[in-house]
Amino acid sequence: MGDVTRILSAIEQGDERASERLLPLVYDELRRLAGNWLARERPGQTLQATALVHEAYLRLVGAAQTQSWNSQHHFFAAAAEAMRRILIDRARRKLTKKHGGGRRRVDLDAVFPACDAPPETLLAVDEALTKLEEEFPEHAQLVKLRHYAGFTIQHCADALRISPRTAKRRWAFARAYLFNELAEHD
Repeated sequence: MGDVTRILSAIEQGDERASERLLPLVYDELRRLAGNWLARERPGQTLQATALVHEAYLRLVGAAQTQSWNSQHHFFAAAAEAMRRILIDRARRKLTKKHGGGRRRVDLDAVFPACDAPPETLLAVDEALTKLEEEFPEHAQLVKLRHYAGFTIQHCADALRISPRTAKRRWAFARAYLFNELAEHD
């Protein structure tokens, strides 16, 4: 009987410390399984293999009701099933209205035209940016730096003396705000 199977038997018998010994032995294989699952997902997936491994491991070993596995192969099959269920749960959650279900990604450059656009489009963009500036001046400043000056998020963060993470959040908010304003204008 292999080490993994012995530890799985110990977990089944109630040894609380056995799960601590199990993770280092199975981590690489679980990471490979998670990588395979995530490779099948659409690009832009925010879930990382490490997070998927940890969540699946907690579902398997951290469950209130102890589970029994016949072998390490049975354990890995259960882990693969747990990962599948996690990804399905995430997909269902993404389809809910609260998590943006029904929305589509739009490239800001497609919505926020360059200077060679027709005058009425430029005026609509200026109106939307002015409205953004009235309500959220920091966000509007970021849009001006990003779009008109061509700054990267890092350069914007440096110029505005904010963290890059804050700059990314403001950029995402400003894009959504402008998209909504321009959609209402059309």
